[in-house]
Amino acid sequence: MIHKQRNRKSILTVYVGLAANFFLAALKTTIGIFGHSPALLADGINSTSDVAYGIVVSVFMKLSGKPPDEDHPYGHNQMESIAAVVVGAFVITTAIAIFWDSVNGVYDLYVGNGSFTGAAMITLWVALFTVAVKILLTVWTLAIGRQTKNSAVLALGFDHRNDIFSALAATIGISFGRAGYPWVDPLAGAIVSLIILHTGIEILRESTSDLMDTLPGRNLANQITEFVKPIPGVREIEEIHAHRFGPYLVTNVTICVDGVLSVNEGDKIATQVENILMDNIEFMRKVHVHYHPLDSNAFQTTHKCGPAAERSPEKKI
Repeated sequence: MIHKQRNRKSILTVYVGLAANFFLAALKTTIGIFGHSPALLADGINSTSDVAYGIVVSVFMKLSGKPPDEDHPYGHNQMESIAAVVVGAFVITTAIAIFWDSVNGVYDLYVGNGSFTGAAMITLWVALFTVAVKILLTVWTLAIGRQTKNSAVLALGFDHRNDIFSALAATIGISFGRAGYPWVDPLAGAIVSLIILHTGIEILRESTSDLMDTLPGRNLANQITEFVKPIPGVREIEEIHAHRFGPYLVTNVTICVDGVLSVNEGDKIATQVENILMDNIEFMRKVHVHYHPLDSNAFQTTHKCGPAAERSPEKKI
């Protein structure tokens, strides 16, 4: 039930953003052409690219909601990370395109090839309207993304934030263009494109870390240790490995127990470890607990539990 609610929220956020981008793309492109504003037209093209990858992301989000099957026992949540990679790639491409166009605009004005004389007043109002809409979308989308820990939704939220900067650049460019300073328009666009590029790189870095199975950080290991160490019967924690599947975690914990315990007693301790981690760590989907007997020669081996660990029973939950 919680998984379905999370998926519904995520898809709703994607669809709302897609609808808003579609409306803004049509509005800015039309007004940019008829209002003679290169800045607003460029921002409209930026929104058009948002629509294109928004459609792609919505498809991946639908696929991520599919239940587990034989080939994907932990579900399809890594589709969210793939969707985030798509967003990051589109953001970087858009940033490069805006930067190139802006540099060309500055050069044309510098050599006297530019013929920009100022845009209509309505283009300024449309740019300001875009800023207001994107602020609302950024706040809402990032809130949902952090609540659901959905990397694709977070990536869309950061892209909405980029659109605020892009719309602000268009606003500044239109304002200065109408005041007789046309070079401010493309220069502002170039600066904003660098901000957008940085965000795209960060999105790619985080999403590819999930896809490449980068281990969660030290905080998670410390959190697991705090829960497991006090459990009666747990003498040592030998290893902790955690893997991400979308926002969810699958964890392997190896513990040391007294070698005199029976298999049944070791099983009870391992089950307690599993239950505590499942109940107390958010988005923990599966816990595999392995237990080894603590050996008196533990400190003379590479294993904390000693050489007897290789002959020990194993608990996979």
